[in-house]
Amino acid sequence: MASCRVPLVLLACGSFNPITNQHMRLFELARDHMQSTGQYKVVGGIVSPVSDGYGKQGLVPAKHRISMAKLALQSSKWVTVDEWESQQPDWTETVVTMRYHYGWILKEYEQSTGMHSKPSGNSALSSSPSPQLKLLCGADFLSTFKIPGLWLEDHVEELVRRFGLVCVSRGSLQPERAVHESDTLFRHRQNIFLVREWVRNETSATEVRRALRRGLSVKYLIPDSVIEYIHQHNLYTEDSERKNEGTVLRPLMKQAHQPIKSLDD
Repeated sequence: MASCRVPLVLLACGSFNPITNQHMRLFELARDHMQSTGQYKVVGGIVSPVSDGYGKQGLVPAKHRISMAKLALQSSKWVTVDEWESQQPDWTETVVTMRYHYGWILKEYEQSTGMHSKPSGNSALSSSPSPQLKLLCGADFLSTFKIPGLWLEDHVEELVRRFGLVCVSRGSLQPERAVHESDTLFRHRQNIFLVREWVRNETSATEVRRALRRGLSVKYLIPDSVIEYIHQHNLYTEDSERKNEGTVLRPLMKQAHQPIKSLDD
């Protein structure tokens, strides 16, 4: 029965530099897939832009990326933009961001069901499933687990064991191979949901920025409201693309002192 389904929130972390129609499509595709399993009821989605401390080349200030994401999602009734990660002074590990959001999700769940005040009272409440949080990502995300120094192995373990992934693939990318080649991912494969997008959409924020730098149209690739915002604030110019040029990504710097093992080891 639908009432027994597990409430599920989908969290997408990333640069969103800028947010594109494809970013938003991931949420719709993931919701359709997860609800079609009969196990879940998707109750919310969260867009969490990375902080400026990430150090990626061409990354415009978080205040602009947040504003653009909010404009893009004005029409969504279930996906929201959260500023917590973007406001952190340093780059935040994905697992840390997930812990933060899951804490809030559980708190809201307990308040809405009265679980604290009635720990052993209403049997219907006590038998209702607790909400879950899963990371929403594209198929290329799985390949980042193999980049030396980018991930701590215990973070990957916690990510796929405690939370889980909903991975949307498109084109020639084969997330199944990434799962097969990693012992950690394979061990928790039942908590990794692979979603195939059959309607091809190869839009990338990188290509959008390139088109904007060259004065080309990006209409129908990103919402009109975002295009207007970009022009108003003169974003994505040749100068902005050189920001952080030559800078090592903060994850690689922050975790360089930690002993890193490949997930294939």
